[in-house]
Amino acid sequence: MGTLTATSPQLCRWHDFSTTAELEQSAAHAILQAAEAAVRLRGAFHIVLAGGTTPRRIYAALRKADADWNAWHVYFSDERCLPAYHLERNSRMAMETWLNQVPIPPGQIHPIQAELGAGIAASAYAKTLKNIPLFDLVLLGLGEDGHTASLFPGHDLGSATDSPAVLAVGNAPKFPPQRVSLGAHRLSAARKVFFIVSGASKKKAIQNWLHGIPIPAAAIRPQDGIDVYLETTLFETDH
Repeated sequence: MGTLTATSPQLCRWHDFSTTAELEQSAAHAILQAAEAAVRLRGAFHIVLAGGTTPRRIYAALRKADADWNAWHVYFSDERCLPAYHLERNSRMAMETWLNQVPIPPGQIHPIQAELGAGIAASAYAKTLKNIPLFDLVLLGLGEDGHTASLFPGHDLGSATDSPAVLAVGNAPKFPPQRVSLGAHRLSAARKVFFIVSGASKKKAIQNWLHGIPIPAAAIRPQDGIDVYLETTLFETDH
Protein backbone atom coordinates (compact mmCIF):
# COMPACT_ATOMS: atom_id res chain seq x y z
CA MET A 1 0.00 0.00 0.00
CA GLY A 2 1.19 3.53 -0.77
CA THR A 3 0.18 6.90 0.62
CA LEU A 4 0.61 10.01 -1.53
CA THR A 5 -0.52 13.60 -1.52
CA ALA A 6 -2.46 15.26 -4.34
CA THR A 7 -1.81 18.73 -5.73
CA SER A 8 -5.39 19.80 -4.98
CA PRO A 9 -5.93 22.35 -2.18
CA GLN A 10 -8.29 19.83 -0.64
CA LEU A 11 -6.40 17.87 2.04
CA CYS A 12 -6.30 14.27 0.79
CA ARG A 13 -4.53 11.18 2.05
CA TRP A 14 -4.40 8.69 -0.82
CA HIS A 15 -4.11 5.00 0.08
CA ASP A 16 -3.62 2.66 -2.88
CA PHE A 17 -3.92 -1.13 -2.78
CA SER A 18 -2.79 -3.79 -5.22
CA THR A 19 -6.10 -5.68 -5.09
CA THR A 20 -9.74 -4.84 -4.48
CA ALA A 21 -9.81 -7.39 -1.66
CA GLU A 22 -6.97 -5.61 0.16
CA LEU A 23 -8.72 -2.28 -0.29
CA GLU A 24 -11.97 -3.63 1.14
CA GLN A 25 -10.26 -5.34 4.06
CA SER A 26 -8.35 -2.19 4.99
CA ALA A 27 -11.44 0.02 4.67
CA ALA A 28 -13.54 -2.30 6.84
CA HIS A 29 -10.80 -2.35 9.47
CA ALA A 30 -10.55 1.46 9.43
CA ILE A 31 -14.32 1.79 9.84
CA LEU A 32 -14.29 -0.49 12.88
CA GLN A 33 -11.36 1.40 14.37
CA ALA A 34 -13.22 4.69 13.94
CA ALA A 35 -16.29 3.17 15.60
CA GLU A 36 -14.32 1.84 18.54
CA ALA A 37 -12.65 5.21 19.11
CA ALA A 38 -15.93 7.14 18.88
CA VAL A 39 -17.71 4.84 21.33
CA ARG A 40 -14.79 4.98 23.74
CA LEU A 41 -14.58 8.79 23.63
CA ARG A 42 -18.23 9.83 23.20
CA GLY A 43 -20.37 6.75 23.83
CA ALA A 44 -21.85 6.66 20.31
CA PHE A 45 -20.80 6.27 16.68
CA HIS A 46 -22.59 8.32 14.00
CA ILE A 47 -21.80 7.00 10.51
CA VAL A 48 -23.05 8.08 7.09
CA LEU A 49 -23.19 5.32 4.48
CA ALA A 50 -22.39 5.49 0.78
CA GLY A 51 -24.67 3.87 -1.74
CA GLY A 52 -23.86 2.21 -5.03
CA THR A 53 -22.04 -1.05 -5.71
CA THR A 54 -18.52 -0.29 -4.45
CA PRO A 55 -19.19 -0.54 -0.68
CA ARG A 56 -21.33 -3.69 -0.87
CA ARG A 57 -18.56 -6.16 0.01
CA ILE A 58 -17.30 -3.87 2.77
CA TYR A 59 -20.78 -3.90 4.31
CA ALA A 60 -20.86 -7.69 3.99
CA ALA A 61 -17.57 -7.88 5.90
CA LEU A 62 -18.84 -5.57 8.64
CA ARG A 63 -21.80 -7.82 9.43
CA LYS A 64 -19.31 -10.41 10.71
CA ALA A 65 -17.57 -7.96 13.04
CA ASP A 66 -17.71 -8.01 16.83
CA ALA A 67 -18.75 -4.39 17.36
CA ASP A 68 -20.74 -2.49 19.97
CA TRP A 69 -23.72 -2.28 17.64
CA ASN A 70 -25.98 -0.69 20.28
CA ALA A 71 -23.86 2.46 19.99
CA TRP A 72 -24.10 2.79 16.20
CA HIS A 73 -26.30 5.43 14.57
CA VAL A 74 -26.60 5.05 10.81
CA TYR A 75 -27.44 7.70 8.20
CA PHE A 76 -27.26 7.83 4.40
CA SER A 77 -25.40 10.24 2.13
CA ASP A 78 -28.08 10.14 -0.56
CA GLU A 79 -31.04 8.24 -1.89
CA ARG A 80 -32.89 7.67 -5.14
CA CYS A 81 -36.52 8.75 -5.34
CA LEU A 82 -37.88 5.27 -5.91
CA PRO A 83 -40.34 3.09 -3.94
CA ALA A 84 -39.03 2.24 -0.47
CA TYR A 85 -38.06 -1.36 -1.29
CA HIS A 86 -36.90 -0.82 -4.86
CA LEU A 87 -33.83 -2.85 -5.81
CA GLU A 88 -31.86 0.32 -6.58
CA ARG A 89 -32.47 2.00 -3.24
CA ASN A 90 -29.27 2.57 -1.27
CA SER A 91 -31.06 1.80 1.97
CA ARG A 92 -32.28 -1.56 0.69
CA MET A 93 -28.77 -2.60 -0.33
CA ALA A 94 -27.34 -1.65 3.07
CA MET A 95 -30.15 -3.30 4.99
CA GLU A 96 -30.00 -6.59 3.09
CA THR A 97 -26.22 -6.76 2.94
CA TRP A 98 -25.49 -5.73 6.52
CA LEU A 99 -27.85 -3.79 8.75
CA ASN A 100 -30.62 -6.39 9.01
CA GLN A 101 -28.04 -8.89 10.23
CA VAL A 102 -26.56 -6.99 13.18
CA PRO A 103 -28.31 -5.80 16.38
CA ILE A 104 -28.29 -2.04 15.75
CA PRO A 105 -31.50 -0.74 17.38
CA PRO A 106 -33.96 -0.02 14.53
CA GLY A 107 -34.58 3.50 15.80
CA GLN A 108 -30.88 4.26 15.25
CA ILE A 109 -31.01 3.51 11.52
CA HIS A 110 -32.21 6.53 9.58
CA PRO A 111 -33.07 5.92 5.90
CA ILE A 112 -34.03 8.85 3.70
CA GLN A 113 -37.73 8.64 2.86
CA ALA A 114 -37.11 9.50 -0.78
CA GLU A 115 -40.29 7.70 -1.85
CA LEU A 116 -42.13 10.79 -0.55
CA GLY A 117 -40.54 12.96 -3.22
CA ALA A 118 -37.27 14.89 -3.23
CA GLY A 119 -38.50 18.11 -1.62
CA ILE A 120 -40.45 16.52 1.24
CA ALA A 121 -37.74 13.95 1.93
CA ALA A 122 -34.94 16.53 1.95
CA SER A 123 -36.80 18.70 4.45
CA ALA A 124 -37.60 15.74 6.69
CA TYR A 125 -34.02 14.44 6.65
CA ALA A 126 -32.62 17.86 7.51
CA LYS A 127 -34.69 17.66 10.70
CA THR A 128 -33.27 14.19 11.41
CA LEU A 129 -29.74 15.58 11.19
CA LYS A 130 -30.41 18.81 13.07
CA ASN A 131 -28.98 17.65 16.39
CA ILE A 132 -25.91 15.93 14.91
CA PRO A 133 -23.34 18.73 14.54
CA LEU A 134 -20.53 16.36 13.53
CA PHE A 135 -20.66 12.87 12.05
CA ASP A 136 -17.97 10.54 13.32
CA LEU A 137 -17.44 9.01 9.87
CA VAL A 138 -18.77 9.68 6.38
CA LEU A 139 -18.32 7.01 3.70
CA LEU A 140 -18.46 8.14 0.10
CA GLY A 141 -17.92 6.69 -3.35
CA LEU A 142 -16.87 8.25 -6.64
CA GLY A 143 -18.69 8.19 -9.97
CA GLU A 144 -17.12 8.09 -13.41
CA ASP A 145 -17.91 11.78 -13.81
CA GLY A 146 -16.46 12.71 -10.42
CA HIS A 147 -19.78 12.86 -8.61
CA THR A 148 -20.17 11.71 -5.03
CA ALA A 149 -23.39 10.97 -3.17
CA SER A 150 -25.89 12.61 -5.58
CA LEU A 151 -23.77 15.72 -6.12
CA PHE A 152 -23.23 15.92 -9.88
CA PRO A 153 -21.11 18.19 -12.11
CA GLY A 154 -22.99 21.30 -13.11
CA HIS A 155 -25.47 20.99 -10.23
CA ASP A 156 -25.67 22.73 -6.87
CA LEU A 157 -23.21 20.95 -4.58
CA GLY A 158 -24.39 22.57 -1.38
CA SER A 159 -20.87 23.84 -0.67
CA ALA A 160 -21.72 27.21 0.86
CA THR A 161 -21.89 27.54 4.61
CA ASP A 162 -25.53 28.62 4.37
CA SER A 163 -26.53 25.86 1.94
CA PRO A 164 -29.31 23.49 3.01
CA ALA A 165 -27.97 20.44 4.81
CA VAL A 166 -29.97 18.17 2.51
CA LEU A 167 -30.63 18.92 -1.15
CA ALA A 168 -33.58 17.98 -3.34
CA VAL A 169 -31.86 16.95 -6.57
CA GLY A 170 -33.69 17.27 -9.88
CA ASN A 171 -32.60 16.34 -13.39
CA ALA A 172 -29.74 14.13 -12.25
CA PRO A 173 -27.78 12.74 -15.22
CA LYS A 174 -28.21 9.19 -13.90
CA PHE A 175 -31.43 7.27 -13.27
CA PRO A 176 -33.53 8.20 -11.48
CA PRO A 177 -33.38 11.95 -12.10
CA GLN A 178 -35.02 12.80 -8.78
CA ARG A 179 -32.81 12.21 -5.73
CA VAL A 180 -32.04 13.44 -2.23
CA SER A 181 -28.46 14.17 -1.16
CA LEU A 182 -26.60 15.63 1.76
CA GLY A 183 -24.79 18.73 0.53
CA ALA A 184 -21.01 19.06 0.41
CA HIS A 185 -20.90 21.39 3.41
CA ARG A 186 -22.95 18.97 5.52
CA LEU A 187 -20.92 15.96 4.42
CA SER A 188 -17.79 17.88 5.41
CA ALA A 189 -19.07 18.27 8.98
CA ALA A 190 -17.35 15.07 10.03
CA ARG A 191 -14.44 13.89 12.11
CA LYS A 192 -13.42 11.46 9.36
CA VAL A 193 -14.35 11.06 5.69
CA PHE A 194 -13.41 7.95 3.69
CA PHE A 195 -13.80 7.68 -0.08
CA ILE A 196 -13.90 4.08 -1.32
CA VAL A 197 -13.04 3.87 -5.04
CA SER A 198 -12.64 0.82 -7.27
CA GLY A 199 -13.11 -0.04 -10.93
CA ALA A 200 -11.22 0.98 -14.06
CA SER A 201 -14.03 3.33 -15.12
CA LYS A 202 -13.04 5.69 -12.27
CA LYS A 203 -9.52 6.35 -13.58
CA LYS A 204 -10.33 9.58 -15.45
CA ALA A 205 -12.12 10.98 -12.39
CA ILE A 206 -9.10 10.16 -10.24
CA GLN A 207 -6.76 11.84 -12.75
CA ASN A 208 -8.92 14.96 -12.69
CA TRP A 209 -9.01 14.93 -8.90
CA LEU A 210 -5.24 14.56 -8.59
CA HIS A 211 -4.71 17.41 -11.03
CA GLY A 212 -6.92 19.78 -9.06
CA ILE A 213 -9.84 19.84 -11.49
CA PRO A 214 -12.90 20.80 -9.39
CA ILE A 215 -14.95 17.61 -9.58
CA PRO A 216 -17.80 17.35 -7.04
CA ALA A 217 -15.78 15.01 -4.80
CA ALA A 218 -13.22 17.79 -4.30
CA ALA A 219 -15.91 19.89 -2.59
CA ILE A 220 -15.87 17.59 0.46
CA ARG A 221 -13.46 19.33 2.82
CA PRO A 222 -13.65 18.31 6.47
CA GLN A 223 -11.26 20.04 8.81
CA ASP A 224 -9.04 16.95 9.19
CA GLY A 225 -9.01 16.13 5.47
CA ILE A 226 -10.16 12.97 3.76
CA ASP A 227 -8.81 9.47 3.20
CA VAL A 228 -9.19 7.96 -0.26
CA TYR A 229 -8.94 4.16 -0.54
CA LEU A 230 -8.39 3.04 -4.13
CA GLU A 231 -6.79 0.44 -6.35
CA THR A 232 -3.18 0.96 -7.39
CA THR A 233 -4.09 0.89 -11.09
CA LEU A 234 -6.19 4.03 -10.58
CA PHE A 235 -3.10 5.80 -9.26
CA GLU A 236 -1.01 4.92 -12.33
CA THR A 237 -1.46 8.31 -13.94
CA ASP A 238 0.90 10.88 -15.40
CA HIS A 239 0.70 13.02 -12.26
